Amino acid sequence: MAADESTPVAELGYEQARDELAGVVRLLEQGGLDLDESLSLWERGEALAKRCEEHLAGARERIEKALGEAEE
Repeated sequence: MAADESTPVAELGYEQARDELAGVVRLLEQGGLDLDESLSLWERGEALAKRCEEHLAGARERIEKALGEAEE
């Protein structure tokens, strides 16, 4: 289930951010929005994409750490 647009991006988990980002992309691709709405959605989408990247980077670090500990 996607989070509400009023939820701060920093509070979203990976799946929430990913799902909301997919919704933002769909809305932008459909068109029909005025410039301000489109810009607002695009900015939210950028923030959501960055949040997803942060989650993935954190997961990658945890995996690398676990693999390093296993090798010791």
